[in-house]
Amino acid sequence: MTAQTFSSERTTNPVVTKSRLWTSRVISGFAALFLLFDGVTKLFKPSFVVDATVRLGFPESAIVGIGILLTACTVIYLIPRTSILGAVLLTGYLGGAVAIQLRAGSSAFETVFPVLIGILVWGGLWLRDNRMKELLV
Repeated sequence: MTAQTFSSERTTNPVVTKSRLWTSRVISGFAALFLLFDGVTKLFKPSFVVDATVRLGFPESAIVGIGILLTACTVIYLIPRTSILGAVLLTGYLGGAVAIQLRAGSSAFETVFPVLIGILVWGGLWLRDNRMKELLV
């Protein structure tokens, strides 16, 4: 038997073009701004947030914890080194949002909206991070 040697060299990643980088920043920024706004409003608990959360079946005491969770996941997504982990965490959060909307019998828009935000989260990440292509290939 002959011993095989494996090369630890990675193939060179293509450089992300400037237009692609800015497109990804706009897409990711839009999603992140929405998610941060949603998370921060949960921390301050204005009446419209309390009413909506209680309508979905959550106790008022859970609102701040949900806001902290969403804000933390979004910040993790915004840090380039941890962006993939952040996208995975946000996918779980948004999947839970879809399930809650379905259980509450919400409108189609309210149910599909978290899916659209998830698409923006992953689309922006795919455009700016070459590691995504390595994971998918």
